Amino acid sequence: MASLLSLSSHPPTTTKLHHHHHPTTTFKGTPLTLKTPTTSKNFTSLKLHLRKPLTISAATALVGEPGIGSVSVSKPRFRLDNLGPQPGSRKKAKRKGRGHAAGQGKSCGFGMRGQKSRSGPGVMRGFEGGQMPLYRRLPKLRGIAGGMKAGLPKFVPVNLRDIEVAGFEDGEEVSLESLTNKGIINPSGRERKLPLKILGEGELSAKVHIKARAFSESAKEKLEAAGCTLTVLPGRKKWVKPSVAKNLARADEYFAKKRAAAAAAASSAETDSA
Repeated sequence: MASLLSLSSHPPTTTKLHHHHHPTTTFKGTPLTLKTPTTSKNFTSLKLHLRKPLTISAATALVGEPGIGSVSVSKPRFRLDNLGPQPGSRKKAKRKGRGHAAGQGKSCGFGMRGQKSRSGPGVMRGFEGGQMPLYRRLPKLRGIAGGMKAGLPKFVPVNLRDIEVAGFEDGEEVSLESLTNKGIINPSGRERKLPLKILGEGELSAKVHIKARAFSESAKEKLEAAGCTLTVLPGRKKWVKPSVAKNLARADEYFAKKRAAAAAAASSAETDSA
Protein backbone atom coordinates (compact mmCIF):
# COMPACT_ATOMS: atom_id res chain seq x y z
CA MET A 1 0.00 0.00 0.00
CA ALA A 2 2.85 2.29 0.91
CA SER A 3 4.62 1.32 -2.26
CA LEU A 4 1.62 2.25 -4.22
CA LEU A 5 1.41 5.59 -2.49
CA SER A 6 5.09 6.26 -3.07
CA LEU A 7 4.71 5.71 -6.78
CA SER A 8 2.55 8.74 -7.18
CA SER A 9 3.01 10.57 -10.42
CA HIS A 10 3.36 14.27 -10.94
CA PRO A 11 0.30 16.31 -10.12
CA PRO A 12 -2.01 16.74 -13.09
CA THR A 13 -1.46 19.93 -15.00
CA THR A 14 -4.46 21.89 -16.17
CA THR A 15 -4.25 23.57 -19.58
CA LYS A 16 -5.63 27.05 -19.73
CA LEU A 17 -7.44 28.14 -22.81
CA HIS A 18 -6.35 31.53 -23.99
CA HIS A 19 -9.27 33.48 -25.39
CA HIS A 20 -7.91 35.88 -27.91
CA HIS A 21 -9.64 39.19 -28.27
CA HIS A 22 -10.67 39.88 -31.84
CA PRO A 23 -10.95 43.52 -32.79
CA THR A 24 -14.20 44.74 -34.28
CA THR A 25 -14.11 45.34 -38.03
CA THR A 26 -16.57 46.41 -40.70
CA PHE A 27 -16.37 43.00 -42.36
CA LYS A 28 -19.86 41.59 -42.97
CA GLY A 29 -19.00 38.30 -44.64
CA THR A 30 -18.52 34.85 -43.17
CA PRO A 31 -15.46 34.90 -40.92
CA LEU A 32 -15.40 31.11 -40.65
CA THR A 33 -14.02 30.86 -44.16
CA LEU A 34 -11.01 33.03 -43.28
CA LYS A 35 -8.56 30.36 -42.23
CA THR A 36 -4.86 30.96 -41.76
CA PRO A 37 -2.26 28.21 -42.12
CA THR A 38 -1.31 26.67 -38.78
CA THR A 39 1.85 24.89 -39.87
CA SER A 40 5.12 26.56 -39.11
CA LYS A 41 6.62 25.71 -42.49
CA ASN A 42 4.65 28.31 -44.38
CA PHE A 43 5.34 31.01 -41.81
CA THR A 44 9.06 30.32 -41.74
CA SER A 45 9.27 30.73 -45.49
CA LEU A 46 7.36 33.98 -45.26
CA LYS A 47 9.57 35.19 -42.45
CA LEU A 48 12.68 34.77 -44.55
CA HIS A 49 11.37 36.85 -47.45
CA LEU A 50 9.34 39.51 -45.63
CA ARG A 51 11.23 42.03 -43.54
CA LYS A 52 8.13 43.97 -42.55
CA PRO A 53 5.76 42.52 -39.96
CA LEU A 54 3.28 40.12 -41.50
CA THR A 55 -0.27 41.44 -41.85
CA ILE A 56 -3.01 38.85 -41.81
CA SER A 57 -6.28 40.24 -43.14
CA ALA A 58 -8.67 38.09 -41.17
CA ALA A 59 -11.02 38.59 -38.26
CA THR A 60 -9.87 35.30 -36.64
CA ALA A 61 -6.10 35.84 -36.83
CA LEU A 62 -3.96 33.70 -34.54
CA VAL A 63 -1.80 35.81 -32.27
CA GLY A 64 1.13 34.35 -30.42
CA GLU A 65 1.91 31.35 -32.63
CA PRO A 66 5.54 30.35 -32.58
CA GLY A 67 7.49 31.44 -35.61
CA ILE A 68 5.10 34.11 -36.73
CA GLY A 69 6.77 37.10 -35.20
CA SER A 70 4.82 40.33 -34.84
CA VAL A 71 1.35 39.99 -36.29
CA SER A 72 -1.05 42.92 -36.82
CA VAL A 73 -4.69 42.44 -37.71
CA SER A 74 -6.24 44.80 -40.29
CA LYS A 75 -9.36 44.89 -42.44
CA PRO A 76 -9.91 41.68 -44.40
CA ARG A 77 -9.34 41.47 -48.10
CA PHE A 78 -12.38 40.67 -50.20
CA ARG A 79 -11.99 37.39 -52.02
CA LEU A 80 -14.35 34.96 -53.66
CA ASP A 81 -14.25 32.67 -50.63
CA ASN A 82 -15.23 35.32 -48.06
CA LEU A 83 -17.77 37.42 -49.91
CA GLY A 84 -21.30 37.44 -48.55
CA PRO A 85 -24.50 39.44 -48.94
CA GLN A 86 -25.30 42.34 -46.66
CA PRO A 87 -27.53 41.53 -43.71
CA GLY A 88 -31.17 41.91 -44.72
CA SER A 89 -30.52 42.11 -48.46
CA ARG A 90 -31.54 38.52 -49.12
CA LYS A 91 -34.99 37.39 -48.07
CA LYS A 92 -36.56 34.00 -48.39
CA ALA A 93 -39.51 33.75 -50.74
CA LYS A 94 -42.96 33.16 -49.30
CA ARG A 95 -43.83 29.49 -49.48
CA LYS A 96 -47.41 28.95 -50.59
CA GLY A 97 -49.38 25.76 -50.55
CA ARG A 98 -47.26 24.08 -47.85
CA GLY A 99 -49.80 23.60 -45.09
CA HIS A 100 -51.99 25.72 -42.81
CA ALA A 101 -49.15 26.60 -40.45
CA ALA A 102 -47.36 28.58 -43.16
CA GLY A 103 -50.26 31.04 -43.41
CA GLN A 104 -50.68 30.55 -47.18
CA GLY A 105 -51.47 26.86 -47.19
CA LYS A 106 -54.88 26.03 -48.61
CA SER A 107 -55.94 28.69 -51.13
CA CYS A 108 -52.60 30.57 -51.23
CA GLY A 109 -54.29 33.97 -50.84
CA PHE A 110 -56.56 33.61 -53.89
CA GLY A 111 -59.81 33.06 -52.00
CA MET A 112 -62.31 30.25 -52.26
CA ARG A 113 -63.74 30.31 -55.78
CA GLY A 114 -64.28 32.66 -58.66
CA GLN A 115 -62.67 33.76 -61.90
CA LYS A 116 -59.76 35.45 -60.16
CA SER A 117 -58.88 32.28 -58.26
CA ARG A 118 -58.51 30.16 -61.39
CA SER A 119 -55.36 29.76 -63.39
CA GLY A 120 -55.11 31.70 -66.61
CA PRO A 121 -54.96 35.33 -67.75
CA GLY A 122 -57.84 36.59 -65.56
CA VAL A 123 -59.90 39.61 -66.60
CA MET A 124 -58.94 42.65 -68.62
CA ARG A 125 -58.23 46.05 -67.10
CA GLY A 126 -61.41 48.01 -66.40
CA PHE A 127 -63.71 44.98 -66.51
CA GLU A 128 -66.61 45.25 -64.06
CA GLY A 129 -68.24 41.85 -64.36
CA GLY A 130 -70.31 42.56 -67.46
CA GLN A 131 -71.97 45.80 -66.47
CA MET A 132 -71.25 49.06 -68.28
CA PRO A 133 -67.68 49.99 -67.27
CA LEU A 134 -66.69 53.41 -66.02
CA TYR A 135 -64.81 54.46 -69.13
CA ARG A 136 -68.00 53.89 -71.16
CA ARG A 137 -70.37 55.47 -68.67
CA LEU A 138 -68.58 58.82 -68.73
CA PRO A 139 -69.89 61.45 -71.17
CA LYS A 140 -68.01 61.99 -74.38
CA LEU A 141 -67.02 65.59 -75.07
CA ARG A 142 -66.11 67.06 -78.41
CA GLY A 143 -62.81 68.56 -79.33
CA ILE A 144 -59.83 68.81 -77.04
CA ALA A 145 -62.01 68.35 -73.95
CA GLY A 146 -62.69 64.80 -75.08
CA GLY A 147 -59.09 64.15 -76.05
CA MET A 148 -59.68 64.34 -79.79
CA LYS A 149 -57.31 65.93 -82.27
CA ALA A 150 -60.14 67.80 -83.97
CA GLY A 151 -60.11 70.41 -81.23
CA LEU A 152 -56.36 71.04 -81.30
CA PRO A 153 -55.15 74.19 -83.10
CA LYS A 154 -53.73 73.66 -86.57
CA PHE A 155 -52.21 77.12 -87.14
CA VAL A 156 -50.52 79.98 -85.30
CA PRO A 157 -53.02 82.83 -85.84
CA VAL A 158 -51.85 86.41 -86.37
CA ASN A 159 -54.19 89.35 -87.07
CA LEU A 160 -53.49 92.32 -89.31
CA ARG A 161 -53.44 94.69 -86.34
CA ASP A 162 -50.57 92.68 -84.83
CA ILE A 163 -48.56 93.11 -88.03
CA GLU A 164 -49.31 96.85 -87.94
CA VAL A 165 -48.10 97.10 -84.33
CA ALA A 166 -44.88 95.28 -85.23
CA GLY A 167 -43.83 98.23 -87.41
CA PHE A 168 -43.07 96.52 -90.72
CA GLU A 169 -42.05 98.89 -93.50
CA ASP A 170 -42.84 98.73 -97.19
CA GLY A 171 -41.18 95.84 -99.00
CA GLU A 172 -40.35 93.85 -95.89
CA GLU A 173 -41.17 90.17 -95.56
CA VAL A 174 -43.68 88.97 -92.98
CA SER A 175 -43.25 85.33 -92.06
CA LEU A 176 -43.28 83.09 -89.04
CA GLU A 177 -39.59 83.77 -88.36
CA SER A 178 -39.84 87.55 -88.68
CA LEU A 179 -42.88 87.70 -86.38
CA THR A 180 -41.04 85.59 -83.83
CA ASN A 181 -37.96 87.84 -83.99
CA LYS A 182 -40.08 90.94 -83.39
CA GLY A 183 -41.78 89.30 -80.40
CA ILE A 184 -45.28 89.30 -81.86
CA ILE A 185 -45.62 85.54 -81.35
CA ASN A 186 -43.74 83.16 -79.10
CA PRO A 187 -44.66 79.62 -80.08
CA SER A 188 -43.68 76.92 -77.63
CA GLY A 189 -44.27 73.21 -77.30
CA ARG A 190 -46.57 71.84 -79.96
CA GLU A 191 -47.06 75.29 -81.53
CA ARG A 192 -43.45 75.38 -82.74
CA LYS A 193 -44.37 72.91 -85.49
CA LEU A 194 -47.55 74.69 -86.57
CA PRO A 195 -47.71 76.95 -89.67
CA LEU A 196 -48.80 80.59 -89.82
CA LYS A 197 -52.29 81.81 -90.64
CA ILE A 198 -53.21 85.46 -91.23
CA LEU A 199 -56.57 86.66 -89.89
CA GLY A 200 -58.39 89.80 -90.97
CA GLU A 201 -58.97 91.68 -87.72
CA GLY A 202 -57.59 95.20 -87.96
CA GLU A 203 -55.99 97.17 -90.79
CA LEU A 204 -52.55 97.18 -92.40
CA SER A 205 -51.10 100.29 -94.05
CA ALA A 206 -47.65 99.04 -95.17
CA LYS A 207 -47.19 97.20 -98.46
CA VAL A 208 -45.40 94.08 -97.27
CA HIS A 209 -44.74 90.62 -98.65
CA ILE A 210 -46.52 88.02 -96.50
CA LYS A 211 -45.67 84.30 -96.49
CA ALA A 212 -48.12 82.05 -94.67
CA ARG A 213 -49.78 78.70 -94.99
CA ALA A 214 -53.32 80.08 -94.98
CA PHE A 215 -55.22 83.40 -95.20
CA SER A 216 -58.75 84.12 -94.08
CA GLU A 217 -61.16 85.56 -96.63
CA SER A 218 -61.34 88.96 -94.94
CA ALA A 219 -57.56 89.13 -94.56
CA LYS A 220 -57.03 88.27 -98.22
CA GLU A 221 -59.40 91.01 -99.35
CA LYS A 222 -57.81 93.67 -97.13
CA LEU A 223 -54.26 92.73 -98.11
CA GLU A 224 -55.00 92.72 -101.82
CA ALA A 225 -56.70 96.11 -101.48
CA ALA A 226 -53.65 97.48 -99.63
CA GLY A 227 -51.30 96.29 -102.40
CA CYS A 228 -49.53 93.54 -100.43
CA THR A 229 -48.16 90.43 -102.11
CA LEU A 230 -49.33 87.08 -100.72
CA THR A 231 -47.48 83.77 -100.90
CA VAL A 232 -49.24 80.58 -99.83
CA LEU A 233 -46.66 78.14 -98.51
CA PRO A 234 -47.18 74.47 -99.36
CA GLY A 235 -48.19 72.17 -96.55
CA ARG A 236 -46.47 69.02 -95.47
CA LYS A 237 -47.54 66.14 -97.65
CA LYS A 238 -49.02 63.12 -95.98
CA TRP A 239 -47.02 59.94 -96.44
CA VAL A 240 -48.69 57.31 -98.58
CA LYS A 241 -47.55 53.99 -99.89
CA PRO A 242 -45.66 54.00 -103.19
CA SER A 243 -48.49 52.15 -104.92
CA VAL A 244 -51.03 54.73 -103.74
CA ALA A 245 -48.76 57.60 -104.81
CA LYS A 246 -48.46 56.05 -108.26
CA ASN A 247 -52.24 55.79 -108.59
CA LEU A 248 -52.70 59.40 -107.44
CA ALA A 249 -50.17 60.61 -110.02
CA ARG A 250 -51.99 58.72 -112.77
CA ALA A 251 -55.31 60.20 -111.65
CA ASP A 252 -53.90 63.73 -111.69
CA GLU A 253 -52.52 63.20 -115.17
CA TYR A 254 -55.85 61.84 -116.43
CA PHE A 255 -57.87 64.74 -115.04
CA ALA A 256 -55.34 67.28 -116.36
CA LYS A 257 -55.81 65.88 -119.86
CA LYS A 258 -59.58 66.08 -119.49
CA ARG A 259 -59.42 69.71 -118.35
CA ALA A 260 -57.14 70.58 -121.28
CA ALA A 261 -59.51 68.89 -123.73
CA ALA A 262 -62.50 70.71 -122.24
CA ALA A 263 -60.69 74.07 -122.50
CA ALA A 264 -59.75 73.36 -126.12
CA ALA A 265 -63.33 72.44 -126.96
CA ALA A 266 -64.61 75.61 -125.33
CA SER A 267 -62.14 77.81 -127.26
CA SER A 268 -63.04 76.13 -130.58
CA ALA A 269 -66.73 76.66 -129.88
CA GLU A 270 -66.10 80.37 -129.27
CA THR A 271 -64.19 80.73 -132.55
CA ASP A 272 -66.90 78.92 -134.48
CA SER A 273 -69.61 81.15 -133.04
CA ALA A 274 -67.57 84.24 -133.86
